[in-house]
Amino acid sequence: MLFSLKKFISIFLEPFTFAFLLLVLVFIFLIFNSYKKAKFSLFFGLIFLFLISNSVVSNFLLSSLENKYKNQNNIDISKAEYILLLGGDFKSRAYEVIKLNQKLPNAKIITSGYEGDKKITDALYAKQELISMGIDENRIIMQTKPKDTIEEAVAIKKLIKDKSFILVTSAYHMPRAMKIFKKEGLNPIAVPTDFEIEELKSNRYLNVKEIKKVHLAIHEYLGILWLEIKEMLD
Repeated sequence: MLFSLKKFISIFLEPFTFAFLLLVLVFIFLIFNSYKKAKFSLFFGLIFLFLISNSVVSNFLLSSLENKYKNQNNIDISKAEYILLLGGDFKSRAYEVIKLNQKLPNAKIITSGYEGDKKITDALYAKQELISMGIDENRIIMQTKPKDTIEEAVAIKKLIKDKSFILVTSAYHMPRAMKIFKKEGLNPIAVPTDFEIEELKSNRYLNVKEIKKVHLAIHEYLGILWLEIKEMLD
């Protein structure tokens, strides 16, 4: 119930949906001949689209998320018994798992995630891909039930108790993920990957890629806010 409610509310607060609703509002004002309100809403919508589609805004929003666990190169991972690959964008996160696998050839790899609107679970897809990359099937453990990071943390606590493990997820998602896992009494080693912030010769404007980056950042901030609200209500 809470999962569905969170998803429903977040849809209306994300940048693209908000811009679409502004256009709907303009259309409604035009139908009722409220031209001043329509002009104001359209102007506000254009400004909003300009802001969310440029690299200055997108990189600013992502910077506090991606920089928190950016410098992890000197952390000792030798005692880690598990590598947890969070469900989601496997292609962007797999490279880091392959690198860790070379350093920790005996560590178990946990893949996680439910199917959502796909035909197979994220956990199974990740397992199949890792096997195709040469990783022994017997070293891979699947967690197919968790629908979000909170459920993943609960499942991992039951599975590995207090054993040492590495958490692999996108850099922008790592702060929220670490907050969730620590709340469950776990202390994973953060190894972020899939950094979205780019060093550019000049700023980009009216770029679809920047809208995606803003979407990712807003989604994470809403997730962190949701955690804060839950903590206050508990």
